[in-house]
Amino acid sequence: MSCYPLPPFLISVFVGCLARPKQRGGETMRQLIISVRRLAAAASAAGTSVLVLPSQQQGTKLAVRTIASSAAAYIKSSTTCSLAQTATLAQGVKMLDSRKPFTEDFFFRQLFDEQSHTYSYLLADITTKEAILIDPVLEQAKRDAQLIKELGFTLKYALNTHMHADHVTGTGFLKQLLPGTVSVISQSSGAKADKHLVDNETVQFGRHELRAMSTPGHTNGCMTFLVEEQGIAFTGDTLLIRGCGRTDFQEGDSRSLYRSVHERIFTLPENFRLFPAHDYKGNMETTVAEEKRYNPRLTKDVEAFVELMNNLNLPYPKMIDKAVPANRECGLFDIPKDA
Repeated sequence: MSCYPLPPFLISVFVGCLARPKQRGGETMRQLIISVRRLAAAASAAGTSVLVLPSQQQGTKLAVRTIASSAAAYIKSSTTCSLAQTATLAQGVKMLDSRKPFTEDFFFRQLFDEQSHTYSYLLADITTKEAILIDPVLEQAKRDAQLIKELGFTLKYALNTHMHADHVTGTGFLKQLLPGTVSVISQSSGAKADKHLVDNETVQFGRHELRAMSTPGHTNGCMTFLVEEQGIAFTGDTLLIRGCGRTDFQEGDSRSLYRSVHERIFTLPENFRLFPAHDYKGNMETTVAEEKRYNPRLTKDVEAFVELMNNLNLPYPKMIDKAVPANRECGLFDIPKDA
């Protein structure tokens, strides 16, 4: 086994690897955290910050068993990582380790629509069976309704974080498939719904509470939904994983979005897990701490951010002329003919 010291850039790659489920080789996050703790303990015992890994482990291909066994191979050396680099690694581990586990009576399921790269979220009280669905997609409404029935849940609310421009919401169709469902959206959205939310208003499902937090910028009516007991937030298109929603249509405003993120989302506890409405690279979740440190857009100052957003030159959204009129009507427009 050939060995080499850990170069500075690999610290970030290592931490990033832990945050990406598809690169975890099937190992659980808990196992990864335990492995990193072993590394830290070995480093402390050896009095050094030099990491020794097998030569075949390159880039982010850090197998858990290899990491754990490599902990014993820390050696003293004149070539060491700086205290700042070591702190960066420790900080990354802390971000992962401090996230709240869900309570036993809380159900969470992340669902995906491949066509629009939209994430929908099914939450429920396991005891009372009351459920809510965030950002449903029309083409997936039958799938979602079937899942809810199979799990024995009753869909109480179908909520949208904002009036989407890239897909038609499934809210209206779900009201037909699951009678009694109440459609919900921001009062500022301009869309029809059974219930319109204002800033800090809450909805209940079983003993659990979801709070609506106004986060305009991508659109006027954008909201972030919080389930604070579980340490989670659903950011819609306001804050994406290492990005943010565009601000060049639907009354979008770059300065407003920047304020929403920095003054509202980034002031949440750093261990809050964040779930966006979209991702185009296979990422599934992030945290407040991660985005405050690594989001390439929102780590800029406000003027640099506004300049960047004003010069993205993005193409006209291909679904906007269909989606926005439909979503103003709660998605009742263009229900599939085979429904």
